[in-house]
Amino acid sequence: MRHRKDTFKIGRTGTQRRSMLANQVSSLILSGEIRTTVVKAKASRRLAEKIVTLAKKGDLHHRRLAISLIRNNDAVKKVFAEIAPKFTERKGGYTRIMRLGNRRGDAAEICILRWVEEELSPKKPAKKKTAKKNKSEKTEKTEEQAVTAEKETPSENPGGENK
Repeated sequence: MRHRKDTFKIGRTGTQRRSMLANQVSSLILSGEIRTTVVKAKASRRLAEKIVTLAKKGDLHHRRLAISLIRNNDAVKKVFAEIAPKFTERKGGYTRIMRLGNRRGDAAEICILRWVEEELSPKKPAKKKTAKKNKSEKTEKTEEQAVTAEKETPSENPGGENK
């Protein structure tokens, strides 16, 4: 049975597919972004994120595993030295796929695969709570202003007599 054995085949044999993905990931590492089809980008993203996870661990064994996957020593050096330290606090999702539209010749959907550039920072508390306080303060001020305005305005009955 082939339960849970899913592969993006991309119309290639296994060796051609592994070679293409290794080349795409090494290009992504060296240039920072690549332009490709969505299906290839999704397959490349899987491999690129595995490489970054290996690089975050940083020892010799994981470096050799990364070299065996992408077979480009310069790309592996760059991942271990520059890219992985940026993502030390991040638990996953190192790449982003931005869709561009369809290719003119065969209408294949084109996208850009790039590294996520935003750094993780501690989230600030929600401003909704402070906004509610501001609203309540505003309503209190308007009530106070309404009361003082009533005291200051002269009554319609100057004699003070009630009818």
